[in-house]
Amino acid sequence: MVLIIILVIIIVIIGGLVAIYNGIVGARNRCDNAWQTIDAQLQRRNDLIPNLVNTVKGYAAHESGTLEAVTNARAAVANAGTPEAKMAANDQLSGALNHLFAVAEAYPDLKANTNFLQLQSDLTDTENKISYARQSYNDCVLSYNNAIQTFPGNLIAGFGNFQPKNGFQASDSARVAPTVDFGTTPGVPVAPSVNMGAQAAPASQQQPPTPPAQQ
Repeated sequence: MVLIIILVIIIVIIGGLVAIYNGIVGARNRCDNAWQTIDAQLQRRNDLIPNLVNTVKGYAAHESGTLEAVTNARAAVANAGTPEAKMAANDQLSGALNHLFAVAEAYPDLKANTNFLQLQSDLTDTENKISYARQSYNDCVLSYNNAIQTFPGNLIAGFGNFQPKNGFQASDSARVAPTVDFGTTPGVPVAPSVNMGAQAAPASQQQPPTPPAQQ
């Protein structure tokens, strides 16, 4: 009888350890899947860049320095070897795009271009998806790190060589998504609207309404 009880306890302990191990593996896989979502959106964004550069070049060919900065930043994203390097390069690309969009303010014909407006919508949509995917990834990383750093998961993590992961935070240059809103020039304050109609006189100076003329 004692032997049976011991065997049951051993089976329960082994089952618990297996469940913890599988839970950690599942958390790690969710992190990997969340990263793949980010990577897909980064690739989609990169695919939009050549069309954007060609469109701007048709109206502002002499802005070669700005266009080259965007192209180089795009290449850095494509060639990055790790998620951390890719996200750092992505932040640089966001800054380069912000500068490009600021330069485009000086070209009314470019701002009215249909292809450019479509790129505006596509880039804004992609930036939003990157932001959401980044937050989802960070949530997965938090769950994974909690799983391997709290008892008894930390014991399993030590034997399984599970390493903590880092979340991604947007840099200062990428905290504002590079939307292509050409209503105002970046960095230039919008002048307050002025009511060009006559201002109402103070109540003490207002004249009573003129009665209608008698027929």
